[in-house]
Amino acid sequence: RCFSSLSGDFCLFEVHFKLHVYCFPVQVEKYLELFHLSQEKLKEVSARLKRDLIRGLGKHSHHRAAVKMLPTFVRATPDGTENGDYLALDLGGTNFRVLHVRVVEEQQRVLKMDSQICAIPQEIMLGTGEQLFDHIAACLSEFLDSQDLKGKTLPLGFTFSFPCEQKEIDKSILIRWTKGFNCSGVEGRDVVQLLKEAIHRRGVSLYQRHGQHKIKYVTLRGETASRLNGLWVDGK
Repeated sequence: RCFSSLSGDFCLFEVHFKLHVYCFPVQVEKYLELFHLSQEKLKEVSARLKRDLIRGLGKHSHHRAAVKMLPTFVRATPDGTENGDYLALDLGGTNFRVLHVRVVEEQQRVLKMDSQICAIPQEIMLGTGEQLFDHIAACLSEFLDSQDLKGKTLPLGFTFSFPCEQKEIDKSILIRWTKGFNCSGVEGRDVVQLLKEAIHRRGVSLYQRHGQHKIKYVTLRGETASRLNGLWVDGK
């Protein structure tokens, strides 16, 4: 029955079936129908996406493509022989994560994963690039102290979830800021190099013979590549 006390055309109906009561908001159902895609529409969306992917890969059409298809320079996926300790930075919003991951080859699994979430204040999101990367380096240094990693040489992976043109596995040029960030002096520059410089200013060594904390090298991955790889691994 319709609840006449409700105003407008948002009308609820009670359906009694096997002692259960189900309420169906008629108006909501009508709007949800707009998001239902038929097989024909799904095929059309798939064809459009494929067309944009091909356009993004084309030498002469890349510049006007909606899907840029930028290279990741990731040439392999995990094969089970990975072993040792690794650091990771994940920057993509108002918070970023620092992680310490230990992988054991014999067990073919992650034995340990510790992480710390660090907030990025609004004034840093809208400040200078140097302020942003100094903040990241400071949080990284504090995390290394908390994990008692002094004296260890560890590789560092950097997930930077902003539009970039990646030149090499450790060189990536920021195209533009998104997600509320607008740090000056970063667009058009190599974000990996900016991170390395900030780490050096903090006193964390990028080499094996200097400094209390030692980082062997820094590589960069975009969020899309990281998520696709994660889905591939989880699927296995």
